[in-house]
Amino acid sequence: MKAILESFVRRRNPQFALHPVVGSRVLLSFGLQTAAGLLRGGKLWLRGRASGGAMLGRGVRFQYLARIRFGQWLKAGDGVRFSGLGTGGLTLGDRVSIGAFSQVIVSTSLAEPGQFIRLGHRVGIGEFAYLGGGGGLSIGDDCIIGQYFSCHPENHLHGDPDQLIRLQGVTRQGISIGANCWIGSKVTVLDGVSIGAGSVVAAGAVVTRSVPAGSVVAGVPARIIKRRAALPTPQAPLTVALAAA
Repeated sequence: MKAILESFVRRRNPQFALHPVVGSRVLLSFGLQTAAGLLRGGKLWLRGRASGGAMLGRGVRFQYLARIRFGQWLKAGDGVRFSGLGTGGLTLGDRVSIGAFSQVIVSTSLAEPGQFIRLGHRVGIGEFAYLGGGGGLSIGDDCIIGQYFSCHPENHLHGDPDQLIRLQGVTRQGISIGANCWIGSKVTVLDGVSIGAGSVVAAGAVVTRSVPAGSVVAGVPARIIKRRAALPTPQAPLTVALAAA
């Protein structure tokens, strides 16, 4: 049984290996949960989409599915919401994992729809994240991101004290996060920020300014506290193996 389960999981995660202490009851429970997730993912065919091996938790929602593209082996926890409303839609690479109760929403406005959200291959994001795409959001391959992560690629104008702030419009510059970054829990990234590949962002940081590749940043507002010894190679262009429409 262990060999069968290990072989299956390695189709999504080639580096996976079961720990020796994992018992048969745990394996059985995990297997049943995985099967249920695959069945829920398989229901995407009812909306005209191949699942690509998607494993979905309870209550996962896809809004504006025609504007959402995803690769193989998508994994989404309970209550995750995806919305593709935007000029560039929502693109998810292969083996993307989104934690429970996260929101991945390009835009909510029909009057001023946002731009896009693009997640690369093997991106893992923890529970309760919020990803917006107003000015465009891209996250490169192999990024690992903790719980309660939030990205806000737009900013409200507020210069006129005699007018309601909500009526003064927004600016949108976008957010870019390079490949192979480690971002801790409860990190917030604001509009106009670019985080270079191979960077580390400490838990609780609020990133208000761009940082170069190989940086380690922390604080509110975040600042560079050191540089990693080995800088990563430049990020390759995002190529997504799309599920069949």
